[in-house]
Amino acid sequence: MTDEQTEVGFVSASDALKAVLAGVRDDQFDALTPCKGWRVGDLLDHLMGLTVAFRVAAEKGPDPAPGGPGDPSVANLDPRWRDQLPGQLDDLVAAWSAPDAWRGEVTVAGATLPAEVMGLVALDELVVHGWDLARATGQPYEVSPQAVEAVHGLVSQQASSEGTPGLFGPSMELPPDAPLLDRVIGLTGRDPGWKP
Repeated sequence: MTDEQTEVGFVSASDALKAVLAGVRDDQFDALTPCKGWRVGDLLDHLMGLTVAFRVAAEKGPDPAPGGPGDPSVANLDPRWRDQLPGQLDDLVAAWSAPDAWRGEVTVAGATLPAEVMGLVALDELVVHGWDLARATGQPYEVSPQAVEAVHGLVSQQASSEGTPGLFGPSMELPPDAPLLDRVIGLTGRDPGWKP
């Protein structure tokens, strides 16, 4: 992916997620999501943490959760998330738009990877969890082809039929003519046809 495609992908994924966030109702916090065992409030709490962790990684700062991510929970969700999360997404996009963000190695939640891989992991988190949240709350979800193509490149290398601990559940194979976003979702262990 070129720098320009990466920036377009991050902006699109962030914008798509912000559009979904705006439509989340408080009475949906306990609704199930396609993330096994997670409810909407848990997913929002996870997004609050990951946007900070991946921004800090892009800025080459110290890992804010060296022992690994905590269990997301609606009980831990900051009540100001509606005001904070869109700004955190903007900060994340800005951090990964810097060329130096993609150089060297970075650590997130105790895992160290080349920065060029970790940036794609961050993009994957936005794209896939944006889809999760949209499905769980009954909203449309539109993200750019550039973002989906970049994430497909990552998940097609990482996914397996047994699952990838800490990343993906057992992958679902979809026909090659299925929409690329559906194939990405299937590779992460989710059912593209999932409904609440």
